[in-house]
Amino acid sequence: EVQLQASGGGLVQAGGSLTLSCAVSGFQSHEYSIGWFRQFPGKEREGMTCIDVENGKEYYSESVKGRFTIYSDNAENTVYLRMNSLKPEDSAVYYCALQRARSQYGCWPYRHDMDVWGKGTLVTVSS
Repeated sequence: EVQLQASGGGLVQAGGSLTLSCAVSGFQSHEYSIGWFRQFPGKEREGMTCIDVENGKEYYSESVKGRFTIYSDNAENTVYLRMNSLKPEDSAVYYCALQRARSQYGCWPYRHDMDVWGKGTLVTVSS
């Protein structure tokens, strides 16, 4: 059974940094993509970034491009999300998710295409 374990959330001051982790277990290869999503209270879960773990292709939404970095440690079967220059409006529950289907064009963090979800981790950015 494929499982994802997200961790690393917490309280950070505005302007600070935080790194989230998404540990993948139960998958026999690296032929998948991992996406990071966040959900604000009362809002739909939105995709921010993803990485094709096999070939390293990345995607970033405009809202996080230049501030967030996604990367993978394949030896550890873990995908990280490094978040810099955090703002209070980044406060949300963050989720990682796995997509089995892959495209030659890279990945796209669309929530309805994801196959497995990890539990959320809360990020709170204080002003």
